Amino acid sequence: MNAAMRWVGWAAMLAACLAVAGAGGATVSSDTPSRTELKRAELSGAPGMEVISSISVYTIGAELPRHFHHGVETGYVVAGALVQSPGKPPVMLETGTAILNLRDAPHGGFKVVGAGPLKLFTVHVVDKGKPLYEWVN
Repeated sequence: MNAAMRWVGWAAMLAACLAVAGAGGATVSSDTPSRTELKRAELSGAPGMEVISSISVYTIGAELPRHFHHGVETGYVVAGALVQSPGKPPVMLETGTAILNLRDAPHGGFKVVGAGPLKLFTVHVVDKGKPLYEWVN
């Protein structure tokens, strides 16, 4: 599939997600400068839980520290990039890759080393009132 078709597909998916969540202005989150929060809402039928949709852009040389979430993170790689974890060879995180990280499971811990930025669309279903990111040493 060519890049233009992938972009159209991604844009349609994003529009559908925003339509379901309700239209709202983007706000910049305070947890990491790479993430722009699109929408946040309480999860109906699950007291104490909320749903957060975001776009994150990691430029060349940017690092995503190892972390976990107080809930589930799912998403989609909008624009893939070459990434490298400490002490390991670089790997390509391909455009179109699905993301799924379970509650309290450490992940991330890489640096963008390729020729272009990494762009992710994520949805977190997490405990309300807890930090979205818990950094792991």
